[in-house]
Amino acid sequence: MVMMRQFGWFTVIVLAIWLIVMPAAAMDTQEAWAALAKGGHVALIRHGNAPPGYGGDPPGFRLDECATQRNLDGKGRAQARALGEAFRAHGVRVDRIVSSPVCRCVDTASAMAVGQVEKSSALLPDGDPKGRGRLSELKEMVANWRGPGTLVLVTHGYTIKSLIGIIPDQAEVVVLRPTPGTDFAAHVVGRIVPPQ
Repeated sequence: MVMMRQFGWFTVIVLAIWLIVMPAAAMDTQEAWAALAKGGHVALIRHGNAPPGYGGDPPGFRLDECATQRNLDGKGRAQARALGEAFRAHGVRVDRIVSSPVCRCVDTASAMAVGQVEKSSALLPDGDPKGRGRLSELKEMVANWRGPGTLVLVTHGYTIKSLIGIIPDQAEVVVLRPTPGTDFAAHVVGRIVPPQ
């Protein structure tokens, strides 16, 4: 009762929510790392920090010229290196790493240093609202992954939203368990917050 008088009901409610949510988030992260270490899962990664963060690329964007694109800044490069270190520290075996051909994604995948980076246009945002193009190809890539190790896909927020309905933070990892024969292609196992 004394605590409520000093801090007010709002503070007590916020603290209670924090005490419930934080352990759940930690459990989610632990499950995500455990799934990746086990193998047969997909690590869906939004590229590292690339200011301004949202809103696409500048006018004159060209896929074959990094200078025309939004690119990783120092924080984004550090995040990518930290992701690679975290994968190694958690014993994650990466069997394949595929990136959107956009420079900020390729640079994130390369700086992780977990394998030879392949490029795929399936990881570009899909302009087809019915998902018959790139999104269909991406769903097939995810649903058919069997491992034994992890498939790492480095892509964009809007590509991830089209696939699973959320836009993660830059450098956040969403861990998927492939579910062939379903509309969604995968089940979200957990999320790993971006390195700071």
